[in-house]
Amino acid sequence: MSTSPSSAAGPLAGVRVIEFAGIGPGPFACMLLSDLGAEVIRVDRPGANLGDQLDIVGRGRKTVLLDLKNPEDKAQVMELLGQADVLVEGFRPGVMERLGFGPDAVAGRNPKLVYGRMTGWGQEGPLAQAAGHDINYISISGALAAIGEKDRTAVPPLNLVGDYGGGSLYLVVGILAAVLEARRSGQGQVVDAAICDGVVSLMTLFQTQRLRGTYEETRGANMLDGGAPYYRAYDTADGSQVSVGAIEPKFFELLCEKLGVPEELRQAQNDRARWPEMEETLARIFRTRTRAEWCELLEGSDACFAPVLTLSEAARHPHMQARAAFQELDGVMHTAPAPRFSRTPARIQGAAPKQAVTVGDVLSGWR
Repeated sequence: MSTSPSSAAGPLAGVRVIEFAGIGPGPFACMLLSDLGAEVIRVDRPGANLGDQLDIVGRGRKTVLLDLKNPEDKAQVMELLGQADVLVEGFRPGVMERLGFGPDAVAGRNPKLVYGRMTGWGQEGPLAQAAGHDINYISISGALAAIGEKDRTAVPPLNLVGDYGGGSLYLVVGILAAVLEARRSGQGQVVDAAICDGVVSLMTLFQTQRLRGTYEETRGANMLDGGAPYYRAYDTADGSQVSVGAIEPKFFELLCEKLGVPEELRQAQNDRARWPEMEETLARIFRTRTRAEWCELLEGSDACFAPVLTLSEAARHPHMQARAAFQELDGVMHTAPAPRFSRTPARIQGAAPKQAVTVGDVLSGWR
């Protein structure tokens, strides 16, 4: 599906966001806000490289280049903040205060502003001033220890669980909630989005299982961590992989029927003592056909099956194509905005900017 830049029309149309340039979860959160219709103005340093059309995360913004230590430029930033709805920053705690853009200073200019703060460790606590990255934040939150093969070293799940799951998505949820509240009360507030907090929240189900005694604190020993033979990936005859997730008994029975699993194993779905035997059986069966052959037999059925695709293969899958999950913009394949809205559809507001605009340009458009 081809798309082209257009005026914002999503559910956040009219919301003004000032993004202080950074890396990781902050930019991704602002991409999401832009896709939903918000006008995002990115404040970047003079000399910043612009024009990378392959920077999908940087799409849908306007960029102003300002020196946050220069008094005249700082005044321009404050002018923008005076008319904005949301501020997003991802510096270490105290940096914005030292620059003169802390919550109190900004609230004095714009009391309705929602102040979004994105950090790994949070604004306070023993580690607040320490450097860190996704893998560190998910480590102390209990997530990393739960991911990986049994008796092997823990495996970082890209930066999806920490930066984007526990960080960006919780920041966006917090910002949206605070914007709604500000429209009712006339007062903004600080949204302290710490990745370690968000990941702890994401792990709620597994903490519940731990409290109930149904979760083993050993990798590869539980239903959703690859321990259950009916919920994992398997190698195929052509060196590819497929995944199954037949948790419910009726789906498991259908999977077994289509695969020809011996009857005695069909009755042992949740017998952990027999999981190794079941896994060995399923692994042997899946190695007898290619990924394409398994897709022909199982895909689209209630056997809870899917091929394990690479990033490049995902865009070519018929279901992804039918849902236009990838959209072409100026010759670059972008991930499509999500989620979808029936009346105010989200849309890509344009590629990453090729050149900066002035604060005057931005303010004139706001009048």
